[in-house]
Amino acid sequence: MPHYEHTFLVRQDVTQAQVEALMKEFSALIEEGQGKVTKQEYWGLKGLAFKIKKNRKAHYAFFNLDSPPAAVAEMERRMGINPDVMRFLTVRVEDLETEPSVQMRKQD
Repeated sequence: MPHYEHTFLVRQDVTQAQVEALMKEFSALIEEGQGKVTKQEYWGLKGLAFKIKKNRKAHYAFFNLDSPPAAVAEMERRMGINPDVMRFLTVRVEDLETEPSVQMRKQD
């Protein structure tokens, strides 16, 4: 199956618990499509370079996915409908990283 790295931004007025609930919802959606979320990371509330939908900050979340393209497309479709998700980006990669991402290492 193809490998993907997926990052999404959630509005600043949403709580961290709600962001983690969204992460669980989207990972369950991938697993329903016979995919697997190999790594989940919550990067925290960070400032944006420019305003997006009148927000200056956003909650960042990151997934490593081992999933068929149809499951990723369905997740992206539902993210586009969700009013809390401001932006998302999915990139297909050759191999998935197993260690923490650069954002998580920066916090240590």
